[in-house]
Amino acid sequence: MSDILEAEPEVNGLTQVKPTLPSNWYFDPAQYHRELRNIWYRNWIYLCRSETLDAPLAFRTFEIGDQNVLLVRDENGALNAFHNTCRHRGAVLKTEPSGRLQARAITCPYHAWTYKLTGELARMPSKLCAPDFSKADHGLYKIALAEWNGFVFINLDENAGPFDAAPDRDDSAPVDNWPLADLRVGHSVRKLLACNWKVFWENYNECLHCAHAHPELSDIVPIYSRGLLSQRDDPNWRAQGDTTDPKLKGGLKIGAETWSMDGRALPYTFPKLTEAERAAGQTYFTKLPSMYMVAHIDYVRIVHMRPLGPEQTELTAEWLFPAETLNDPAFDLPKAVEFADLVMRQDVALCELNQKGLHSLRHRTGTLMPEEYLVHKLHNWVRSQLDES
Repeated sequence: MSDILEAEPEVNGLTQVKPTLPSNWYFDPAQYHRELRNIWYRNWIYLCRSETLDAPLAFRTFEIGDQNVLLVRDENGALNAFHNTCRHRGAVLKTEPSGRLQARAITCPYHAWTYKLTGELARMPSKLCAPDFSKADHGLYKIALAEWNGFVFINLDENAGPFDAAPDRDDSAPVDNWPLADLRVGHSVRKLLACNWKVFWENYNECLHCAHAHPELSDIVPIYSRGLLSQRDDPNWRAQGDTTDPKLKGGLKIGAETWSMDGRALPYTFPKLTEAERAAGQTYFTKLPSMYMVAHIDYVRIVHMRPLGPEQTELTAEWLFPAETLNDPAFDLPKAVEFADLVMRQDVALCELNQKGLHSLRHRTGTLMPEEYLVHKLHNWVRSQLDES
């Protein structure tokens, strides 16, 4: 290994050449299933906002790898998560992505085994029953569920530990001053990416590509135009003194308030934010492996993903707004979402380009540059998860 950066203390950046993960980790089916078992089936995964199951008997289904999950709100208003699998012979219980049950029960479409919304087996159509058969032993397979500030997380591990709301990255900032529980989904976009799930996370974790790939974003956040995420990514940051130049210090360009095409914020902004949070322009919160959040002064955007195959990932973005914004007749939704949607579409194109190139017979691993220290952290996190097996 060779040093490539003489970094002074408190500078972000790799000081040695570091390889990426092996290229076949992004398309090999055996590696993909290893990651499903050790990462996606053992960690807390974000599924949706609580409000999208807005009344008793509402349900939603989700796929995580080859696992199908059923969320149901019971008659008492509580959310329950189950494997979407009948205990009789394993048939899928609900095939629709969402809907409302016609009765206070879940009935298998194959042999009509019927379950309470809390998962207990209620009845079967069999005329005979073996003496040693017990209904209590044949309830639905429950999945650990946690709700945090309106976000629904599940953990497929039978022995899941308690949910920890803390972010998974030390560069994430607190989001306590945003009224997350009170926000509502005003817009969502779902995309199918032709890339491995890790490729998208790598793209999120660096900005070397920003200057040429995100001209609009690099204009709003000038430090991104330098390929840097923050001031301390620059090895000469101490020489900049108490600069207020956003191209050196970070934050939004002078005169901008939020991520939008003209930099202007919506009329209603979050009242409890500190001056530092307002000046920053964007506050990131990361929860591996499934989601990150970008909080602005006027809206919050959630990006979350689920692996559908070695080279296919489902990506969903949700824009959350306060009720005052959504109830305002003058609210211009397209204006509020077009900027971040553009940035996401640019990233999707890059990720799919990246995925195609990884199949080269000659490309065994890539090489990380100093500014890609967060990509290196991500790779170490992946390796540590797999070492638990």
